[in-house]
Amino acid sequence: MSAGDIAWVLVACALVLFMTPGLALFYGGMVRTKNVLNMLMMNVLTIAIVTVVWTLIGYSLAFDGSFGQVIGGLGKVGLNGVEGEELLFFAFQLMFAIITPALISGAVAGRMKFSAWVAFSTLWAIIVYPIAANWGFGDGWLFTWGARDFAGGLVIHINAGIAALAIVKVLGPRKGFPDEPMRPHSLPLTLIGTGILWFGWFGFNAGSAFGANDLAINALVTTQIGASLGMLGWVIAEWRKTGKPTLLGAASGAVAGLVAITPAAGFVGPLPAFAIGFAAGLVCFWAVSLKHRFGYDDSLDVVGIHLVGGILGSLLTGVFASNALNGDVGNGLVYGETAFFVKQLVGVLAILAFSYAASWVLAKVVDATIGLRADENDEITGLDLTLHDERAYITE
Repeated sequence: MSAGDIAWVLVACALVLFMTPGLALFYGGMVRTKNVLNMLMMNVLTIAIVTVVWTLIGYSLAFDGSFGQVIGGLGKVGLNGVEGEELLFFAFQLMFAIITPALISGAVAGRMKFSAWVAFSTLWAIIVYPIAANWGFGDGWLFTWGARDFAGGLVIHINAGIAALAIVKVLGPRKGFPDEPMRPHSLPLTLIGTGILWFGWFGFNAGSAFGANDLAINALVTTQIGASLGMLGWVIAEWRKTGKPTLLGAASGAVAGLVAITPAAGFVGPLPAFAIGFAAGLVCFWAVSLKHRFGYDDSLDVVGIHLVGGILGSLLTGVFASNALNGDVGNGLVYGETAFFVKQLVGVLAILAFSYAASWVLAKVVDATIGLRADENDEITGLDLTLHDERAYITE
């Protein structure tokens, strides 16, 4: 790597790390006042937890070769032999590993014991994420076979989204769901979080080029287009359905567009990014209503945005990908080839099946040992005061 490449990836590391506090604010504004600090803590403490796990064993399980193309080895435990440019690669992948379990926290907002969150996120970072990263980013079977995930559609968004569905099925709904209104307490806070996420996402996607080069430029441009069209798609769908466009809808649409363009950012050009982003805004707007239809309580729409957006983006990568733009990928359906799309479809199904099963088992184990659900009185009073002995806003 040139000095310029190293400098860019160092900056990208910082941008991606900044996304997790941004996610905390994005989620924090959407919960009720009595649960703000709990949501912030779930995200922020994940930074420390995953840093320890990834350094000691997670990185090795993901990137130390592959046993049977399923999981990495133990040769890099404690960063044994990891130095120089590989240490930079470790750092960049660490920031991905941090934000992925943090995404899950939005689904369980307002009702999960903090001790249970610490236990679940630790186990998930040791077991689930490294295997998915090995499959999609390392020497695992999906990558070796030819499926591609430029910056995390499979490994991060589908992985976290389906895990969120698994844990809420074990956890159960919030008290009062779906009849009691549970409106966001601070949309300005959510908008600040959206801005930080959007800003950091340029490191997320353009940083995945691992260099200051044309591929990074393309990823940055397609990321901006995908986010913008996602926002427009969501707002148009919402405006048409309800007659009133909302700030929450605009923010959600931008994130949906960012999610969908993530697996494709380095494999498609600017014009396909229009289609991917706009489709994400429309489809994810529809998808958030599924929790009411099917009766699962995904508090902050992790399933509707990250799971559905990740699936859509990964499959549309198989539609629009261009080998002329990036020689590491097969041509998509628009170029008359089907093989790469099939590989993307298999990749989606594989991550869905593995992550749901593993996450459900981990949730059941935590529930059987220390319990997942907060006490009913704690939930009614609010988790900020009962679990953390703090209030977000002091009025007296």
